[in-house]
Amino acid sequence: MPLEETRVAASASASSVSARIIAAGIVIAFCYWASSVLVTLLVAVLMAYFLDPLVTWLEYVHVPRALGSLFVLMITLALLMVLAWSLVDRVDQFGEDWPTYRAPLQSVAGAIQRKLDIFEARVSELEPETRPGPSVIRITESHSLRDAVVSRIGSLYSFVLAATFVPFLVFFMLAAKRQVWHATMQLFPATQRTQVKQTLADVTHVLRSYVIGTALVGFILVLANWLFFWWIGLDFAFLIALVSGLLNLVPYIGVVMAWVPPLLIGLKQFHAVPPFIGIFVVLLVLHLVAANLLIPALVGWRIRLNALALTVSLLFWGFLWGAMGLILAIPVTAVIKVICDHVESWQPIGRWLSA
Repeated sequence: MPLEETRVAASASASSVSARIIAAGIVIAFCYWASSVLVTLLVAVLMAYFLDPLVTWLEYVHVPRALGSLFVLMITLALLMVLAWSLVDRVDQFGEDWPTYRAPLQSVAGAIQRKLDIFEARVSELEPETRPGPSVIRITESHSLRDAVVSRIGSLYSFVLAATFVPFLVFFMLAAKRQVWHATMQLFPATQRTQVKQTLADVTHVLRSYVIGTALVGFILVLANWLFFWWIGLDFAFLIALVSGLLNLVPYIGVVMAWVPPLLIGLKQFHAVPPFIGIFVVLLVLHLVAANLLIPALVGWRIRLNALALTVSLLFWGFLWGAMGLILAIPVTAVIKVICDHVESWQPIGRWLSA
C-alpha cells in the first residue's frame, strides 16, 4: 500500500506540473497574440495611476470626480499634442536639412566600408585555395515591398488602436475608480476579499511609485540633457534632450539609443572629435547615475527586483511586445512579484524575483 500511494502521489505531482506548464504556455500565447489589446490596457492603467493624484486633489477641492477626470485628461492630451506637433515640425526641418547631414554620414560609412574591405581581403589571403566549381543560380521570389507595406499597416493599426482607446480607458478608470474597485472585490469570495484588497492596495502602491518615480527621474535626465546640449550649442536642444532623456530610462541599451539623436544633429554642426566624445561621456555618466542612484532611490526601494530578474523580464517582454515590452517590462514584472508575494504557493517565485 505505501508503494502504491507513493506512485499515485508521484503521478499526481507530475500531472500538476504538466498542467502548470500547459497553463503557462496558454498565457504566454495569449499575451503574444493579444499584444495590441494588452499593451493598450497596460498603457491606460499606467496613465491612470499617474493622473489619479491630480484627480483626487481636484475632488478634494470639491470638483466632481467625473468633471475632474475629464479636465485632467484634456489638459494631458493638449500637452501631448503640442509636444507631438513640435516634434513633427522639427523632424520636418531635419528632413529639409538632410543633404547637409548626408555628406558626413556617407564619409563615415565609406571609411567603415574601406576598413571592412581591407579586413576581408586579409582574411581571404589566409583561406586555402579552392577550385572553382559549377555555379548554382537560385531564384527566390521576393516580396520585400509587400512585406514592408503589410508590416507598416500592422504597426499603424496598433498605434491607431492605442491612440483611439487609451483616452477613453483612462477617463473611465479615473471617473469610475471606486465602482471598478467595488466590482473587482465582488469577483472573489467573501473569505478572500481581505487578502485581495491588500494585494490590490500593494499593486496600486507599486505602480504609483513606479510611475511617479520614473517620471521624476525622466524629468531630471531631460533637464540635465537640455542644459548640456544648450551649453555646447546643439540645435533643437530641448527636443533632442527630451528624446535622449526618455531613451536613457531604458535599462542597459538605453544609453546606446540615447546617443543617436544628438550625434545625428551634431554631424551638421561639429567638425571635430571632442564634442562627440563629450556627448558620449556625459550621456553615459547620466545613465550610470540614473541606474545606480536615482532609480534605486526613487523607484527601486519599492519595486525590489534583482538584476537577473530585471534582465530576463526585459528580454521576455521585449520579445513578446517589442519596444513597448521594454517600457512595460518593469511594471508588469513588479505586479507579478506582488501577486506572488500574496499567494502562498507562489511565494518562492516572489522571493526569487527579489533575491
